[in-house]
Amino acid sequence: METLTNSPVPENILDQIIEKHKGKPGILLSTLEEVQEKNPLKYLPGETLTAVSQKLKVPYTQVYSVVTFYSFFNLKPQGKHSIVVCRGTACHTKGSKALLDEIGPILNFKKDENDTESSYTTPDNLFTIKTVACFGQCAQSPVVEVDGVIHSNVNSQKLIKILNRLKLQETRVKPNEN
Repeated sequence: METLTNSPVPENILDQIIEKHKGKPGILLSTLEEVQEKNPLKYLPGETLTAVSQKLKVPYTQVYSVVTFYSFFNLKPQGKHSIVVCRGTACHTKGSKALLDEIGPILNFKKDENDTESSYTTPDNLFTIKTVACFGQCAQSPVVEVDGVIHSNVNSQKLIKILNRLKLQETRVKPNEN
């Protein structure tokens, strides 16, 4: 049996998660959710998908299909902080595209113009920026979710204030490097 040498989630943790869900409906989905949550970078590397497939005796194609079907699964490392910008019609007409364009420079991140990804993570893994079709908060658009907290009627100044607060938190928690 292959070990999870390249995975941030140790094999013994994976075994514990599988044992916890054994015999219950939805074992694959539950296992994948918990394994992703245990990963410090909140994603499912290929090695992890292979190990889950082998341990649950489920075809790899089925595991991969589940992970790519549900938007809450990540195949790439995620940042410590999550920023989700609504791209629904109401948010778009009130400036969500401009907000999305402003995030990169605020976080000192330059997104490749040819990149068609709707999600990207800063090189330091501190921030992941994503889009969503609609939050259902159209009357308070544009809407941006930061670390699970919805912010309504967001404009450039409000966005800068939110992101600067997060960046300041990060500088306070970094250990002294002497």
